[in-house]
Amino acid sequence: MVKFVVFGLILAVGANASGVTKSTSDDLQSVEVTVYNSNMGLIKEQRKIKVPGGDGELQYVDVAAQINPVTVNVKPLANAADFVILEQNYEYDLISHAKLLDKYIGKKIKIVDWNEYKDRKTTVEAELLSSGFGMAGGEVYKIGNEIYLGHPGTKVLPSLPGNLISRPTLSWLYRNKTAREYQLEVSYITDGLNWNADYIFVVSDTKPVADLSGWVTVNNHSGGEYKNAKLKLIAGDVNRVQPVVMERRVGSAKFAMNDMAMGAAPEFSQSGVFEYHLYDLQRPTTIKDNQTKQINLLEARGLTVVKEYITRSDFAVSRGARINNNPDGAVKQSVSAFLSFKNTKENRLGNPLPGGIIRLYTADAQGRQQFIGEDRIVHTPKDEEIRIKAGDVFDLVAERKQLDFQQRTSHMSESEWSVTIRNRKEENVTVGIIENAHGNWEIIESSHRHTKVNATTFRFDVPVAKGKEVTVKYKIRVGI
Repeated sequence: MVKFVVFGLILAVGANASGVTKSTSDDLQSVEVTVYNSNMGLIKEQRKIKVPGGDGELQYVDVAAQINPVTVNVKPLANAADFVILEQNYEYDLISHAKLLDKYIGKKIKIVDWNEYKDRKTTVEAELLSSGFGMAGGEVYKIGNEIYLGHPGTKVLPSLPGNLISRPTLSWLYRNKTAREYQLEVSYITDGLNWNADYIFVVSDTKPVADLSGWVTVNNHSGGEYKNAKLKLIAGDVNRVQPVVMERRVGSAKFAMNDMAMGAAPEFSQSGVFEYHLYDLQRPTTIKDNQTKQINLLEARGLTVVKEYITRSDFAVSRGARINNNPDGAVKQSVSAFLSFKNTKENRLGNPLPGGIIRLYTADAQGRQQFIGEDRIVHTPKDEEIRIKAGDVFDLVAERKQLDFQQRTSHMSESEWSVTIRNRKEENVTVGIIENAHGNWEIIESSHRHTKVNATTFRFDVPVAKGKEVTVKYKIRVGI
């Protein structure tokens, strides 16, 4: 009989039940972790386990607390025909202060009270009336003929209840022909593992070039730790059937951010798997429970970048379109800056880029990097273009006016519009003016050439010299 302290309780625990073989992470030979974008991971372990002959129970300890038990697959790598799993149970009713006390409601326990000032210890016997589990108010004890609402002393329990365990465990009833050491491969799917990509995009304010750094962020809230694991990441949307929700109580999250070594060489190799892309870390890594880990994904210097200024109205011209102008007759709208680059080998990239947040930086007049915006990119195959919105431009102003409206028939109207761009920058720019229209529309007059983008959109690209303003006017006919 041994005693140990857990959650402020003292437990007396007997020896392990006979006939039970236990395997822990100490038996681990290798582990492979494949993490998906959908809060899911595939764990594949190999352990060396000595298994007695005949029928018995094998407890497989140290699995993820958020394991999906129906996905477990067990396979001996040799002599597979001799070892058969007859039954599997997943034990996740883990030890906690509240659960331990809950098992002793209506029973006698001991309470030890230590007075450090008088160097004196007293022990009393108490009946536990309520553990306070799931209720406000805490524990309730009967000591002698009095009722105590809580007690500051240490609670002493006579033994550990048999249906509570200290770590998540798979329990197998097996049949084994011959006692031997097996190399067991065990795989399962667990929730609580996720990853995403984050990018640092350093752009030049004077040249059309940029540097791109990519980082993978892995979050582990699965309730398991994976030491020296082979890490693989799947980029793509894997279809999953929504499971029936099971109640699980998991500890609070604590994050440990690894230091980032900016400028480190990329550590992932990339390949295709089915309709997705797989990123394989070229070295083992340990993924602790409740940890956020960042690993370098890519480095690309000197990308060719295109900057574009766009102003777009939320308003769409329709058959009955009218807007309420301000007293001065104008409605202001923002001008946004966009950056785009091609994911090609010629542009120093050319591999599929997983979706994630891309953060933009540029150097100020003193050469110090300043944050200038962020955007989210989707999974992008090679040879495709990536377009990023940096933010709204301070020194470019756009104003819209409705100059005229005529209801020509019950099914058709004509309206006239103007968009004025004022350039307060110290450089010449070109601004794209994007307009929307509903119904059967036709531009019948315009001061500048337009391009039809699609069935509801047309665009003007207008050069504006520094310190100047340009007004685009057009008349549009809209019908049913």
